[in-house]
Amino acid sequence: MRITRVLSAALLTLGLAAGPAAADSSPSASPSDDGSAPTRAGTSFRTATEIEQGQTATASGSTGDYLYWSFPADTGQRPTVKATVKLPDTHASQTWQVDVYDGLRRRQACQYGAQTRTATGSVSSLDLTCVLRTVRGWSEPWANDPLPGTYYVRLTVVGLPTSDLGLPVSAEVRADSKDIGGAAAVDGSLAEPLVPGIAVTSDKDDEDSSDSAVLSAIEPDDGWSSGWWSDRWVWTAVGGLLAALAGIGGYTLTRGSGRPSRVPPGA
Repeated sequence: MRITRVLSAALLTLGLAAGPAAADSSPSASPSDDGSAPTRAGTSFRTATEIEQGQTATASGSTGDYLYWSFPADTGQRPTVKATVKLPDTHASQTWQVDVYDGLRRRQACQYGAQTRTATGSVSSLDLTCVLRTVRGWSEPWANDPLPGTYYVRLTVVGLPTSDLGLPVSAEVRADSKDIGGAAAVDGSLAEPLVPGIAVTSDKDDEDSSDSAVLSAIEPDDGWSSGWWSDRWVWTAVGGLLAALAGIGGYTLTRGSGRPSRVPPGA
């Protein structure tokens, strides 16, 4: 009975600990679209329009333009960028592409998704998708791993006949993330997220805002994570607890009564 009670308590503890861990693997909550969603795009990295995850940004432009947006992505998130290009009724064959860059302006490879697509004359819209790798809390200097900070989306046409240059187009862009959790945790974290200008921000928060040189003001709704906590700590603690209970149970089963069941003659 004692062993049964011990195992029951261990299973209950495991279930309670697994709750938060399972929640980390679900898609992150997205804010609802409203009138505050941007309706324009930048034309360079420095003028990229800032959007929050879950917002659907729109913009109008001309074929041949470079359209830029930026959004924040934190440790443990796997961002997905979706773009829709709406073309005029009559046009020649066009090839459009969506690219994603990190805060160091390093182009990030798409894990999967239709990053480049071609529209024939009968196609009025194109859907592009880029699913990035999971954002890591830390990486080697020589690696090209996604790191927490600002991410840039660039949408442009890469194959266009001269006759279609300058035709009006409209675009929609949306960035979402799935929280991967402790499965992607690493030992280490950046001192600061890769946000342009954050390294030269004034340390005096109470001074005039003109002292700040931050070039990007976007960040996750709950702030940047510290990088040290993940659900891996929960599973490590649960594993240690189960190992200790297994040791106690094994000792209880094998130790016997502690005295001989029968006294030898003449003892």
